[in-house]
Amino acid sequence: MIEGMWLWITLALIASTTLITRGSFLLLGEGARLPSALQRALRYAPAAALSALIVPDMLLDAGAFDPINPKLAAGVAAFVVTTRSRNPWLPFIAGMGLLLLMRKGLGW
Repeated sequence: MIEGMWLWITLALIASTTLITRGSFLLLGEGARLPSALQRALRYAPAAALSALIVPDMLLDAGAFDPINPKLAAGVAAFVVTTRSRNPWLPFIAGMGLLLLMRKGLGW
C-alpha cells in the first residue's frame, strides 16, 4: 500500500512542476518579462533544435560517418537552393529530387 502512495505522490509532484513552469507565463502575464538578451537568444532556439535533429541524420549513414552520402548531398543541395531562391518549394524539390536520383537512379 505504501509503495502505491509514493507513486501517486511522485506523479503529483511531476504534474505540479510541469504546471508551475509552463503556466507561470500565462498566470503572470506581462509581469514576467524575460531579459532582452535571453529573448534575443531564444529566437535561435527553433533553428538550433531543428539542426540538432536533422544534421546527425544527414551526416551518418548506417551509424558511421560517410562524406559521400545521398542524404548529405540532398541536404547541401536544399541549402544551396534556399540561399539562392526565396521560393519555399524549390529547396524541397531540389533536395528530394537529388535524393531520389542518387538512391533510385544511381543505386546508393
